[in-house]
This record gives sequence, C-alpha cells and structure tokens, in this order.
Amino acid sequence: MPTARAHAYALLRTILGSAVLDGLLPANPCHIRGASGTPRRHRIEPASLPQLEMIIDSMPERYRLMILLASWCALRFGELTELRRGDLDLGHARVRVTRGVTWIDGKPTIGALKSNAGIRDVAIPPHLMPAVRQHLQDHVGWGKDALLFSTAKGEQIGRGGAFQKHWERARKAAGRDDLRFHDLRHTGAVMAAQSGATIAELMGRLGHTTPAMAIRYQHIAQGRDDEIARRMSEMIKVAP
Repeated sequence: MPTARAHAYALLRTILGSAVLDGLLPANPCHIRGASGTPRRHRIEPASLPQLEMIIDSMPERYRLMILLASWCALRFGELTELRRGDLDLGHARVRVTRGVTWIDGKPTIGALKSNAGIRDVAIPPHLMPAVRQHLQDHVGWGKDALLFSTAKGEQIGRGGAFQKHWERARKAAGRDDLRFHDLRHTGAVMAAQSGATIAELMGRLGHTTPAMAIRYQHIAQGRDDEIARRMSEMIKVAP
C-alpha cells in the first residue's frame, strides 16, 4: 500500500534523524524527496448548499446534526462520534474537541487526538444552534458523558453498518455518489475560507499543525469565486 510505505519511510526518517542528533550516525540516509508523502487520488468536489440540504433531509433525524457539524464545523468522523453532551458549550455556541475514536478489531478505541493542534474549541455557526438544542432534547441522554451521536441501540457509531447505509442513500439522493463523509470536512473548510478566514484561523478551526492545507482551501475558495463570477457573466448572454 502506498500510504503504508510512506508512513513507514517517514517513521524511519524520524528515527534516524534522532540518531543523528544523538551522535550515533553522521548523517540521515533517508533523503528521498517525496517518499514520505502520497499523491491525492480523490479529487475533492465540495458539496453545495442545496446538496447538503438534500443529504440532511435524507438522513434519519438522529444523524442530521452529525452532518451539519461535519460540514459547517469541519469535524472529522472520529471526532464527531466521540463527542459527548459535556463537550458542548451552548452559552458560547462552541464544541470542544479533545478526543477521537478509532475502531480496532470491531471495537471502538477512544484516545487523544494526534496533535495538540487537534485539541480545539470550534465555534458553531448561530443558525445551527436551534438544531443543536433540538438534537440534545430528542436524542441525547442527560449525563455529561452521554454520546452526542449514537446508533438506534445507543451504541457508538462505526463507519459500517446502518449509518453507512443511510449515508450512501443520502448522498445518492443528492446526486453525489462520489462524496465521502470526510469530504464534508473539506466542504466546511472551503466555506470558512470563502467567509474570509485567514490561514491562521483556518488552522485553528481545522486543528492543523501546518499551513499547507489551509492555503490549499483558500486556493479552492478562490477558484470557486472565479466560477461564480463566470456564471454571473453568463447571465448577460441569456438576458432578453
């Protein structure tokens, strides 16, 4: 697997780099340019607002807020599925992201996020707050440790099973069979960039440690603005 090879090379380079610093090696032999990176094969096309609306309407009620927070707050799947009632600050309209969940041998494993930058408070857009309060009332237990999102049986949501079936049905209804759940996070990042967020603000909102991805989202946002301008010009052609 290209990704596994890239991660293995990056780990080896780090280990040998430490050996150089400790005086055990004269130089780091791992210097193949680009060996620790993998090419992006999936071209991301952010969901439009009408597509998001159709996806949300096609999902069961208990999962609709999950789609909203994934897109408007740019949260990862593993971050969303580990959110608890106590992670919400309704008074300040914020969600506190401190943990994530991964699945190992079919069982959820809860742990800290990969980097300190991932631990963050994300402001919830005001127009989502009524949906947040309604979801808490209808689908979340009263304890601060109650899962914000769970299956119909009250269990932690995995990537397969019923949720995946609902997701596939919803994205198909929106005409976006290509849309991965993680692409909702990219959608939110682009919307934040379109709103005028700086690179530093995007990094803070997304939990990134380097500006590379934030810059990329700004470029995508600029490209979409160019497309809007092009379509506006086309209105002249069809005007009577």
